[in-house]
Amino acid sequence: MLILNLVIQEWKKSYRSQGFYKNLAVSIMLGLFTLYMAAVLLFLGFSLNEILEKADNKLNPLQLFNGGMLYVMLIGLVIRFAMQQLNTFNLPPYQVLPIKRSLLVNFLLLKPLTSPINYFLLLVVIPFSIKSVVGYYSVAVAVRFVVSFIFLVWFDSLMAAFLKRKYGSNLLSFILVILVFAGIAALEYFKIFSLFAISGTLYGFIVLKSYGLIVSFAMVCAAFGLNKWFFSQNYYPENFNRKMTNDKASTVELSFLNRFGVIGDLISLELKLILRHKRTKSLLYMSAIFLFYGLIFYTKKTYESSNGMLFFVAMFVTGFPMITYGQWVISWDSAHFDSIMTKNIPIRTYLNANYYLMVALNIICFIITSAYFFFGTKIIYMHLTAFIFNLGVNVPLLLLGAMYKTKRIDLSKSSSMNYQGMTYKNYLIIFPIIFVPMIVVAVLSYFASLWVALGTLSIIGLAGILLRKPILNSLVSLFHDRKYKLAEGFREGE
Repeated sequence: MLILNLVIQEWKKSYRSQGFYKNLAVSIMLGLFTLYMAAVLLFLGFSLNEILEKADNKLNPLQLFNGGMLYVMLIGLVIRFAMQQLNTFNLPPYQVLPIKRSLLVNFLLLKPLTSPINYFLLLVVIPFSIKSVVGYYSVAVAVRFVVSFIFLVWFDSLMAAFLKRKYGSNLLSFILVILVFAGIAALEYFKIFSLFAISGTLYGFIVLKSYGLIVSFAMVCAAFGLNKWFFSQNYYPENFNRKMTNDKASTVELSFLNRFGVIGDLISLELKLILRHKRTKSLLYMSAIFLFYGLIFYTKKTYESSNGMLFFVAMFVTGFPMITYGQWVISWDSAHFDSIMTKNIPIRTYLNANYYLMVALNIICFIITSAYFFFGTKIIYMHLTAFIFNLGVNVPLLLLGAMYKTKRIDLSKSSSMNYQGMTYKNYLIIFPIIFVPMIVVAVLSYFASLWVALGTLSIIGLAGILLRKPILNSLVSLFHDRKYKLAEGFREGE
């Protein structure tokens, strides 16, 4: 009964908050998209048996699926470590009531497991088990297969939460997790160590043996126990305060930016903002992951003739950090926007700082993704065109769109399942930034040639670079007209 009261109080807190009704339109749109993805996954679940039967002549579909389960677990763990928002609970009001500490901790740990998003992949697993596993084995095996997948989801959720609480979600921790995963994948690729074989043996035992689920359940209990141990050491806020006092404050020194005057100081502050807050750091981690997005398309001959899709990928990998950060380039400062407006900082200087920061992000990504040049001359020209188009067109468009986003953003919250600041305007600005160039390349490649398409976009991008000053003048004038509406909108979230 007490657990039910805690659930009811958490639900009331969510729908009584101001953000619940402000983001209702975005929630409806996301709900429709979720229904679409659910239909796609359901279709995949019923088709997966035929796909896996054609994939290998020696192993049946369940054996192939079992072989990939540990990879599913590791990928899920990496994604959750990067994106999963830690569950929070306001403990002090309950600590003065006759409620056991263990009950509050259990509620905090188990609450995320009730989220429907955790079980989204069951739309694939359940149809596959009904159509394939029952056909090859029995109903009991199919049930154990589904239950083992649920246990895997629980293990990932609990273990990711423990790793983030214990070691933090800083960039170094994320890089270490990625390196471990990449190392395992490399060992598999070079046939030094086969995780696929181990996974097939382990999950073959779990699914086929009547007592095999004990192994999966023991993994979940171990992850739960680690979280319980962590809270036994860090239950009271004073523990965290003591750690913060003992640790030296980490300050990022970017002295090389001092030579650029006020603009350099503003860029330095913006970079510190990115590196010190959860939501901006989450975007940084996601950007690192999506830099590998090109490997999905550039390595497959299916997309060699699809110029529009290849250019979309080129735009995506060279500009993803710029686009994700630039959508809210002014909103990131919403908490102290009033303070900025009262300082002796010219509007032109403020916009120039944001402009050059996005340009720098674009240049860094272009340099990193130059590794894709080994996939051929066409990829080189596509990346160059995307780079020029991003600089000349997309950076000013992002600044323009940011001036119409008046929703306050709490930087202390992770970006995972966080739609704060999201409005229909985000979708409106994404269309001309990514999809219009993709359509232009596809159409001109079909009626003329790829080189005509790339040349057209390059000329437009170069024109934007050459006309940078008049474009920024127009943006400065618009900002003067919009700054009071921005300030008013940012204050509403206080």
